[in-house]
Parts: sequence; C-alpha cells; structure tokens
Amino acid sequence: MKLPVNFYKPLATGAPQPLRELPIRPERMIHFFPPHIEKIRARLPETARQVDVLCGNLEDAIPLDAKEAARAGFIEAIATLDAPETAIWVRVNALNSPWILDDMDQIVKAVGNRLDVIMLPKVEGPWDIHFADQYLALLEARYGVQKPILLHALLETAEGVKNVEQIAGASPRMHGLSLGPADLAASRGMKTTRVGGGHPFYGVLTDPVEGQTERAFYQQDLWHYTVARMVDACVAHGIRAFYGPFGDLKDEAACESQFRNAFLMGCTGAWSLAPNQIPIARRVFSPDVKEVLFAKRILEAMPDGAGVAMIDGKMQDDATWKQAKVIVDLARLVAKKDPELAEAYGL
Repeated sequence: MKLPVNFYKPLATGAPQPLRELPIRPERMIHFFPPHIEKIRARLPETARQVDVLCGNLEDAIPLDAKEAARAGFIEAIATLDAPETAIWVRVNALNSPWILDDMDQIVKAVGNRLDVIMLPKVEGPWDIHFADQYLALLEARYGVQKPILLHALLETAEGVKNVEQIAGASPRMHGLSLGPADLAASRGMKTTRVGGGHPFYGVLTDPVEGQTERAFYQQDLWHYTVARMVDACVAHGIRAFYGPFGDLKDEAACESQFRNAFLMGCTGAWSLAPNQIPIARRVFSPDVKEVLFAKRILEAMPDGAGVAMIDGKMQDDATWKQAKVIVDLARLVAKKDPELAEAYGL
C-alpha cells in the first residue's frame, strides 16, 4: 500500500503534479463516438456543442480490423477539434489486450495536452489502476504533458464490484467510475441480454388477497445494488459516479427512467450512445432551476461567505454558502452550453 505521504507525489520525474480536487465542470452526458467512421468524425464540431463530454471509443463495438483506424481517427479528430468547453475522453482497449500500450502511448504523444480522461474498461482491482497510473506518468513526462490526465474505471466484472472501494481510492488520478451493465451481467452469469435497464421477469409479486385472483407484479431495477455500491465508493473518495450505457435506443422513456434513478441515487451523469439520448441526459442531470435561483440568493445575501443570513425563514451559514457556490458554479458552466437554461437560471 502506498503511504499517505507519497500519495500525491508524481510517479515519474517530469510528470505533472497530481490534482488534489477534481475540476468543477458539467458532465451530464458522456457521449460516445466511433472514431474510425469518417462521417461521424466530420460531425464532431456540431456534436461537441451539444454535449459535456466527447468520448472516443476504441474498445467494444470497434471491429478488430478497425482498432488502429479508430485510434488514428481519434487522434486526427481531437487534434483539429476546436471545442474548449467540451471535455475530451477516450475509452482505450482493455489492459490485457494487444492494443493498450499503443493506445496510451500514441494518444498521449499526439493529443495528451487536450485529453482530460482515459477510461479503462474491465477494471478488476487497484492493481489495474496502479499500472495505468505509472505508465501514464512516464508518458506524460516523456511527451511534456502539462496537466495530469485522469483515469475513469468501468465496473464490468464481479471482481471489480467486489473491489470497488480499493479501485476508487487507488490513485489521485481517479476521476470516477461507470457501471458497465452488459459485461457485468455476463461476468455474474445473469440471465439477461439487455444493456442496462430492468427486466420484465425481475420483480416482486404482491401478497394474495382472499377473493381476488389477480396479483400485481412490480418490475424492479437489476442494477440498484451495484449503483448504490459504486456511488458510496465514489463519494467516500471524492470522485464521481456515472450510469453507463442504456442499450435500447428506441425506448426513450425507459432510458429517462433509468437515468433519473441513477441521478437520484447520486450519479453525476450517464453515457449517451446516440443523439436522441443527449437531451435525455441533459434534462435529467442539469441543476434544478429552483435550486439554482435559491443558491443565487444565498450568495447575494453572503457575498464573502461569512456570517449568517436568514432566507425564507431558513438559516444560511458558511456551509450552505459552499453548497450554493457549487450549484451556481455548475449552473454557470451548464449555461455556457445551454442558452435556454442560462435564461432560466438568470445567468
């Protein structure tokens, strides 16, 4: 175990100093795109204006014979993309794959100073984070990267869920965790082929009532336990939790319901796999207008955060001032991308 005194020391001479706090930025939707498809790359400037995070996908859903093309396409797209308000992520191939070393080396070399987060699939324990952490520090030092690139882990195996606490606290590079329901279902031996969401056969039956033959059945959430464990681990370590993919692109109502469950349980955002899921994530994960307006009143009543103020009969102090500032700061970031919300927020 790394001693606390060494936790925030760079792992390579010349690597940037690790962050002690995550940047405050909207991350309502992590929008995935396949970089090997030229027509999709051509639409990235327009897509970037609509989303908080663009994530190039090099792993699942990329054919084996297109892996190198996807990597090259990602580098080409990000090197020329002018979207300073949009975070840039990449989901690299798995740590046991033949592509991972080149994925990290070539991407950090070419666009390391534009890259915010590397998403690691199928993380099973802190040892996976330690490897990526050390290798990334060496690459940052070699290629002169000025700010640390963060790591985001996918919970896609039973072992990963078992070790979620250690994964969340494995490195100061940790940005957050995402639920990967499809691979996790296979790892657990779950009897479902759905990517996220519930299942019509998973639920509870009401007790029998004398004289009634019909008994109501209520479908339940297959992922409630895992999302709760993930959120607890993330909050405890000061990082962020995300719902992953919702695979039924046509069922927008079910997608919104699943996203809202994740939001209510403490998730920061969710993945969007297609354009129609972007507005769903924006709607669910944006700061509530009433909360923003009330938070602004707190900041106006306590400009320097000192003292005590009474607003609508409720006492406000330095603690609530800090909460209000987080909400308003996030609303300001969201407002830059959403003119309608900017107007509603009064920003």
